[in-house]
Amino acid sequence: MPDFVPVAKLSDIADPGKLLAEVDEQLVVVIRVGDAVYCIDDVCTHDGGPLSDGELDVAGCSLACPRHGAKFDIKTGAALTMPATKATRAHEAKVVDGQVLVRLNDA
Repeated sequence: MPDFVPVAKLSDIADPGKLLAEVDEQLVVVIRVGDAVYCIDDVCTHDGGPLSDGELDVAGCSLACPRHGAKFDIKTGAALTMPATKATRAHEAKVVDGQVLVRLNDA
């Protein structure tokens, strides 16, 4: 299993907010809600759109694809609305000493 990789300082991400990051040549979206951080692939499974450009809905814990509006759960990557039917990958994210760390999941 890969190691956790530093991607940003927690203070560099708006609260609530999101940040596009690259981890091991993979584009991911790091999402901050308070002191919690989440990480999902920067890919809409419907048509490959960049989720990092989408609208974050903190109340619904979702991120919408800017192309067709498909929503994904920021905690699990699950597809919540059509036209997406397949989840995007979720990754482990944590904060240590003010630093946001991400570990990519294989599946």
